[in-house]
Amino acid sequence: ANSKFRHMKNIHLVTSLLFCFAFSVGHAQEKNYYLSVADSILFNILELYKTNDGLLTETYPVNPEQKITYLSEGISFEGSLKSSFLWPYSGMLSACVSLYKVTGNKKYDELMEQKILPGLEQYWDDERQPPSYQSYPVKYGQHGRYYDDNIWIALDYCDYYELTHKCYYLSKAIALFQYIYSGWTEELGGGIFWCEQNKASKHSCSNAPSSVLCVKLYRLTKDDKYLKKAKETYEWTKKWLCDPLDFLYWDYVDLKGVIAKEKYAYNSGQMIQAGVLLYEETGDKKYLEDAQRTAANTDAFFRTKADKKKPTLKVHKDMSWFNVILFRGLKALYEIDGNSKYVDAMADNAQYAWNNYRDENGLMGRDWSGHNNERYKWLLDNACLVELFAGIYQLKNLQNKKLKH
Repeated sequence: ANSKFRHMKNIHLVTSLLFCFAFSVGHAQEKNYYLSVADSILFNILELYKTNDGLLTETYPVNPEQKITYLSEGISFEGSLKSSFLWPYSGMLSACVSLYKVTGNKKYDELMEQKILPGLEQYWDDERQPPSYQSYPVKYGQHGRYYDDNIWIALDYCDYYELTHKCYYLSKAIALFQYIYSGWTEELGGGIFWCEQNKASKHSCSNAPSSVLCVKLYRLTKDDKYLKKAKETYEWTKKWLCDPLDFLYWDYVDLKGVIAKEKYAYNSGQMIQAGVLLYEETGDKKYLEDAQRTAANTDAFFRTKADKKKPTLKVHKDMSWFNVILFRGLKALYEIDGNSKYVDAMADNAQYAWNNYRDENGLMGRDWSGHNNERYKWLLDNACLVELFAGIYQLKNLQNKKLKH
């Protein structure tokens, strides 16, 4: 009997070990899947959207009828654009930073320095002071310069300096900080304008991420002026643009104090991230409580669109990049409070959309619900997915560590 018992016990032990091994392998395969998706999107974009001069196209395929006045000071482009605007191109910077951060693979650093940065520098305008990136390559003349465009790039430079310790990235981030805060005036008691050439309104998208940028610069330099500016910018944005009913953020306020009350996911996402970072640096719980209130209501407000194939599935209704910037804030909050509800929902939405709605070229549209069939796929809608899937990989690692503890 004892022999039989020992035999059965050994069988259970082996079975348990095999189960644990399979579980471990399954989790490793799942995590590697996200990295594989992110990597495949990155190199697919580089192939499909490439131009002959080291830049990328605005859409794939190129839309021959595309005429865009946005970001070009009223200039009407005849026929197709010669290259993408700065904003979608900057998504490729975020893509490389994200993949290098989670893998440490030198191929992303090489890609950054050999391809992405040389392309980005074609937008650098140092004729107007302070220097900054303009919205379209300088070889095609002067174009509008947008404070928010430059903020997104400065954020990536901060993150990349932290990873590489290459002084170029920190010096560039500081130069962009100086440009961005040249757009701060005391009209309405402070705040940064949206566009240098059209100083008519102050937006969440030019102030919320500036608060994030200032905290990042404070962490890298330990210069108190950045932390002071982070707090000031945060408080101004909250005062003017936070809806007191749901703690989500309106679009902008004009110089007469009239508020445009549209709500976009990325604005609230950046205030969530700013709140988390300020809480980490100051220990003041009001910032964390702000972030938690806003996060809860972003889920209720934005994750409301019924999926085409699975109507019971509620999908984030904003466009891809806006969702990804919200994901930044939600992931930062999860790392502090451990509440994975909101960030898991975003990850699930993205994975379902990727599995069901990418086209024959492996590209996604801006609508994750599957209702819109877009012929011309925007560069930014796809570039942002690299950051997202790299972020999901990082998220799964964090969750597995929490489970083990």
